[in-house]
Amino acid sequence: MRAKQQIFTNMREDILKIKLEKLEKIKNSGMEAYPEKTKRNFVNGEALKKFEDLLDEEIFLAGRVKSLRPMGGSAFAHIEDESGKIQLFLNKKNVVENKYKLFIENVEIGDFVEVFGKLFKTKKEEKTLEVKDWTMLSKNVRPIPTEYYGLKDTEELLRRRYLDLMMNGEARDIFQKKNIFWQTVRNFLVKGGFLEVQTPILENIPGGADAEPFITHHNALGRDFYLRISLELALKRLLVGGYEKVFEIGRVFRNEGIDREHLQEYDSLEFYWAYADMDKGMRLVEKLFKEIVQKITGGYETEYEGQKIGWDKKFPQVDYFAEFKKETGLDLSTDVSVGDLRAKADELGIKYEKGYSKGRMIDTLYKKTVRQKLIQPCFLVGHPIEVSPLAKRDPRNPAKVLRFQVIAGKSELGNGFSELNDPLDQRNRFAEQMKLRAAGDKEAQMMDEDFVEALEYGMPPACGFGLSERFFAFILNKSVRETVIFPPMKSK
Repeated sequence: MRAKQQIFTNMREDILKIKLEKLEKIKNSGMEAYPEKTKRNFVNGEALKKFEDLLDEEIFLAGRVKSLRPMGGSAFAHIEDESGKIQLFLNKKNVVENKYKLFIENVEIGDFVEVFGKLFKTKKEEKTLEVKDWTMLSKNVRPIPTEYYGLKDTEELLRRRYLDLMMNGEARDIFQKKNIFWQTVRNFLVKGGFLEVQTPILENIPGGADAEPFITHHNALGRDFYLRISLELALKRLLVGGYEKVFEIGRVFRNEGIDREHLQEYDSLEFYWAYADMDKGMRLVEKLFKEIVQKITGGYETEYEGQKIGWDKKFPQVDYFAEFKKETGLDLSTDVSVGDLRAKADELGIKYEKGYSKGRMIDTLYKKTVRQKLIQPCFLVGHPIEVSPLAKRDPRNPAKVLRFQVIAGKSELGNGFSELNDPLDQRNRFAEQMKLRAAGDKEAQMMDEDFVEALEYGMPPACGFGLSERFFAFILNKSVRETVIFPPMKSK
């Protein structure tokens, strides 16, 4: 193994030496290898699109060299910019100042070049630029992975994402679609009269979700802060202040594990709508989800882990208690104990941690039973109060809360509530959560006195909803970290 590593090390050193020699030849010719400016006046895609109109013009194009095929006194090459790829033709009789030889001997795949010339069509009808002059824009000194024999290891591609983007048009397409995803969300809500706001990332008390936070130190204030785990509590304070429709798209941080659906930092959306109830919220959310899917895919069908997901039909409502009883035999409307839940988990072979509370046990059983049956888009409603510490109680059944989740493909894709606005109830819920923290639950929520005080001034009834980039990954049938440009990675 060491001998093989040494061979690769020697090969890299030899390649580097050759590349540095070519760089020196470029410089010695009087050409800058890393100039400040370029004369490019058309992008490649535009030149191809306006080909007929530009036939008589001399134009400047630029891009990364993707192929190079010398053939004696002439050569073909391709350069690529963000808009597309175009073919170049060079002939030593036509390129000025003997630059043909300089190009052939020193330009390599991966270099950025500027080219000047006229467009024409080859015998094979390929739109091509006949190069009269060229200049180096950036000389690479590391070998560029080839499309067929380059980096294949997923971990390495994510660690050096720039190489993945360089060689893989599909990877670049992901992040163009991701921009469409967030712009669709933003435009939908703004059109609906919502105000976009920005709230602090550093918080005195993390809240709005069950998650372990990151801690950082503020030198100027001489104290620790938490990185927010949710956007919720700050946005609900704005409802107290008089705004009626607000939303934020921002980064949140959760110090939890990595899997197909989870990362430690990711972008999230939350909106809050004063005077709206859960039914209004669900109608709005269904429209939002369908518009997102249509904008990204052009239709209303996606695929996730081998399952076809149809988004065109009305989302049915699925009752949490009814489905839980159907799958486990336990009726959550009765006095089900933690012991009962653990016994059922043991019976079904479902793993759990010894210190799990009743709420954690219910959630664990739900995820391994009920959720596994929810494939087509639906709203899961009527959650038990033990798993929803910030939701308003259902007046028809105080064991339930007014909460809805968008579920599809066995995945939770969005979470909404009729928001709790009773300050006394909220304080009691926080107190119960603090007992769970004292018992060792690091994800239980903390008492937030400032938020309770805000509620004491009065917050109107409201519906709130949140989704994250997990939904985007779901639409593309990829793990969430594949849809993050630079995901956090383990060190080598």
